[in-house]
Amino acid sequence: MKRRKCIVMAALLAALSMTACGSQTEETKPAQTSPAETEAEETGEGGESENAEPAGESQDVSTVEAWGALMKERYDGTTIVVSMASHPSTEAFQAMADRFTELTGIQVEWDVVEQTYLKNKQLLDFQGAHSYDVFMVDSFWNAEYGAKNVVQPLDNYLADPIMTPEWYDKEDLIPAYCDLGRYKDQTIGVPIAGETRFLAYRTDLFEKYGKEPPKTMDEFLELAQFFNGKEEGLYGVALRAQRGVHFASGWLTTMYAFCDGMMDQETMEPKINDPGVVESLQWYLDMLACAPPDVATYTHEEALGAFMAGKTAMWLDATAIASAITDPEQSKVYDKVAFAAPPDGPAGESAALADWNVSIPNGAKNPEAAWAFIMYMTSKENSLEYVENGGAATRYSVYENEELVEQNPSYPAQLAALEKANGLVERGLQWTPPHEQINQILDIMGSYASRAQAGEMTAQEACDAAQADVEDLLE
Repeated sequence: MKRRKCIVMAALLAALSMTACGSQTEETKPAQTSPAETEAEETGEGGESENAEPAGESQDVSTVEAWGALMKERYDGTTIVVSMASHPSTEAFQAMADRFTELTGIQVEWDVVEQTYLKNKQLLDFQGAHSYDVFMVDSFWNAEYGAKNVVQPLDNYLADPIMTPEWYDKEDLIPAYCDLGRYKDQTIGVPIAGETRFLAYRTDLFEKYGKEPPKTMDEFLELAQFFNGKEEGLYGVALRAQRGVHFASGWLTTMYAFCDGMMDQETMEPKINDPGVVESLQWYLDMLACAPPDVATYTHEEALGAFMAGKTAMWLDATAIASAITDPEQSKVYDKVAFAAPPDGPAGESAALADWNVSIPNGAKNPEAAWAFIMYMTSKENSLEYVENGGAATRYSVYENEELVEQNPSYPAQLAALEKANGLVERGLQWTPPHEQINQILDIMGSYASRAQAGEMTAQEACDAAQADVEDLLE
């Protein structure tokens, strides 16, 4: 039933994408233009012969090879320039690029930089040279990129049966990831690497004391309190709590279990001191009281390290880094650990969600060739090769592949967490509110929450102070 609900949501998102989108740059031809229509434009001929087939119906794209032949006919010799971060998914794309070029004739030039510098470099290029045809975009930037028209809508491409053949399989994409790539009812990014957050727990300790993994936030807190100090050197849980954005990210991981978040996502008005948000912070502070004493320094790396070192009974963090937990070369608990979806709270099912997208910048010189690249790299047809080369899964079919599940025992729990993330989609929410100043907002929230964790103020006082500062920021 759950999977069926998710597929229905995916179909709804796909249906929304059928609407024609916004204006395009002078260099950009409509995505649905067929070769015949393009020829008519170039020669000034507008009529059709009696035997002409309707646009989009005369071309065979039923296989990757047939589609590739058509793309080569259209774009052979074109060079696209791709702006990406140093990331496993970038490496996976690069490993697949030769085959893409062989099929389509489209050459790929790469500009790969550290994640820290990627956004500034892209924005500078957008303001001037327009050197790039493809952007790799952190979902945290999507609202800013959408508001500033840095990237163009992709719905025409997605709706075009030639540019996006059936074997691409839009319905196989996990809907919650697709939702992150939307801005004001337009698709501006396609997911390439995502993560949710889920629970890891020590099976030896749970079996020893007759405990079951938590299904609710109340049970989660009770377990953290039970295991905290139960054995020498043992703490209840490892979480993020470093001052600023890291603290806010950890807090946001569980906030939606208690409420609809710290912003009204229709009006973008802050509501950080609403009762549900305050309750979620108090719960998080109570959990941190069951963490190792240096938890105030923890990013995702330190929290992971504490759990792998056997210091804590439980851990809640990113699926993208969970493989280290079962690696005997890195983890002391590799053979006594299991995974579970995040527990539910008073507001129902939810899970954290973040991803990287690929987008086409406005001003791109070769947008259609850029889409061919995006479509090929993110298709269901090539998804196993992508993951085998180090890319992160964003499709149901990958998580359900029996061989991959055998290699990665956390896959079923990851998929269960992603299905809970669909609960946010059904509530009309994005895990990261689509506000162009979201990073500053999270930094403010995390700074005051950190002070509450240090005992300098209560949860209510921290939320009140954050609300006031964010209101000032947004004036």
